[in-house]
Amino acid sequence: MILIGENIHIISKKVRQALEERDEVFIKELIKKQIKMDYIDFNIGPAKGKISGAMSWLTKIKESENKNIGISFDTSNFEEIKSGYHIVSNKNKTFINSTNIDDVNIYEKINIAKENDSNIIALTMSKETGIPKTSDGRLEISFNLYEKFLEKGIKTENLFFDPLVIPITADQSQAKEALDTIKMIKESFEPQVKTIIGLSNISNGCPQNIRPIINRTYAVMAKGAGLDAAIIDAGDAELVRILKMLETKKPQKNIDELYLNIASSIENFEETENIEYNESDKEQKIVMKAVNILSNKEVYSNSFTQI
Repeated sequence: MILIGENIHIISKKVRQALEERDEVFIKELIKKQIKMDYIDFNIGPAKGKISGAMSWLTKIKESENKNIGISFDTSNFEEIKSGYHIVSNKNKTFINSTNIDDVNIYEKINIAKENDSNIIALTMSKETGIPKTSDGRLEISFNLYEKFLEKGIKTENLFFDPLVIPITADQSQAKEALDTIKMIKESFEPQVKTIIGLSNISNGCPQNIRPIINRTYAVMAKGAGLDAAIIDAGDAELVRILKMLETKKPQKNIDELYLNIASSIENFEETENIEYNESDKEQKIVMKAVNILSNKEVYSNSFTQI
């Protein structure tokens, strides 16, 4: 699975301040903390006012620190995306994050991706429908986007669909719909396309002590559904370990057998209730409770870990 660090994000007050003040020391430290990622996401929002010009500034710093890590250009400001591409040396190790069916710059973004053999993320939403409540609705948007991309010659291996994860605190049922969308997208296109999620969205609004449990469990389930890439908190070392373990399928801890069984169950359309685990092990019991919540089989509460 491709891992993309989310830790340079304008929603963070400290990151925003660093971008506004061009605090190079702070940004360099954040880049170093994401050294185990395949890519780093530079989320600078619309990049207006003091943030204007931040993408080229960030790209220069990243290039000076580490040319091997890729960049995900994450902004609604198309000029900022272009400025990043002018500087980055390894142009085919990039993401354009993101576009949608109503994006006025969709063809310009497609052209950049095609010219540089880079990846592009397509969101399963539209002005007309918003984020559809069903996996079928999201798949329909994916088909419409797919035609646009293929028409312009984008390689399918560079095309990543995002089913758009909604926090369980906002609508618990949508966790399963996003997983179903991943499975449907992976099965519906030939040649096959790829899928990606912003993992931390699933636990937005949850207490801080619960968020890692929700994120890790959902990542395991999404991996089973066929997920190809995830934008994650690079500071969660256990999450990174789990995702890499799922790739090798070589357990390192007792709980890893459970993670492998969860992923396998999702992959093979099996009922998660049939997963065997050590019920006397509190950690495994909490993980299975999280699976039931994310499968919409048990109601979420902030106290669900209190077993």
